[in-house]
Order: sequence, then C-alpha cells, then structure tokens
Amino acid sequence: MDKTKKKRKRLIFRSIILALLVGLVVLAIVQNLQKDDSAVDVGDDAPDFQLEQFGKDEPLQLSDYEGKGVMLNFWATYCKPCEEEMPYMQELYPEYKEKGVEIIAVNLDSTKLVVNRFIDKYDLTFPVPWDKSNQVMDLYKIGPIPSTYFINPEGEIERKVIGALTLERLEQYLKEIQPEG
Repeated sequence: MDKTKKKRKRLIFRSIILALLVGLVVLAIVQNLQKDDSAVDVGDDAPDFQLEQFGKDEPLQLSDYEGKGVMLNFWATYCKPCEEEMPYMQELYPEYKEKGVEIIAVNLDSTKLVVNRFIDKYDLTFPVPWDKSNQVMDLYKIGPIPSTYFINPEGEIERKVIGALTLERLEQYLKEIQPEG
C-alpha cells in the first residue's frame, strides 16, 4: 500500500511539473509572437539611424534624406538574390536621384574587404552604409534578405518587399515614392 501511495504522489508531482513547463513554453511563444507584431510596417514612420558608409568619411543619417523618396534595401554579399538585384538598382539610380529618390543599400556583412570588392565589381554609386553591429537590422526587424522599404518624402513607409526585385517592379516602386513637382 505504501508503494502505491508513493507512486501516486510521484505521478502527481511529475504531472504538476510537466504542466508548469508546458505553461511556460506557451507563455514564451505568445510573448515572441507579440514582439514580432512590433516590426516596422507600411504606414509607419521610418525609424531614423546613423551608420558608417563605405567609401565616405561622413556617416549616413536617414533623416538627412527627408523630403526625398528613399529606397532602403538590406542586403549581404553572400545573398544571391541580393546580388541579382544590385545591377537593376545601379541602372535606375542616376535617373531617380535626379528625380529626388535616393537608393540606400544597408550592408549586413561582417567583412569590409568583401563588401568593397562587391561595390567595385558592380560599380555601385549609391550610398552603401555598413550595419556591422546589426543595430539597424534589429531596429527594422529584418528577417530574410533582401528586404526593401520604400519610404515617401514625408518619411512614411509606403511599401515593404521581402525578396529580390525585378527591374520593372523596382522602377514601379521608385515612381511611387518620387516627390511631386
């Protein structure tokens, strides 16, 4: 009889511990899902940031581009879809820069030399800031890359695109954020 009572008490104790652990896991999952809802999205003001730029002495500050349309692209050299869209960005940059639209390609690589070679390979002339500590990646809650935000002249996010852009889609989205006049 004593062995049966001990087994029963042990079973009840283990069941309570298991229920507590399951409850904690469910709580953790719910909290993580709620955190993801706070990601920067269409209609939000684009969070400001400042980063060191490749090939420039002065840092890049997003708020300096107020009044212009901004394409904010997050990429890395190891990302093949990122590499495929870079020539399209470079092709359209001179024309849209004159129309008041800036392309900013935030790099997420860890090695400066690799990025500098990439910039030279594609003759990139638009600003390429370096997010070496992932501060802006975290600020914008970037997951898969490439990820691109199209920001209107008032600083509001008009469109968010995850994945590579074709030349046609890129040009359409740049037209959408072009300042009027």
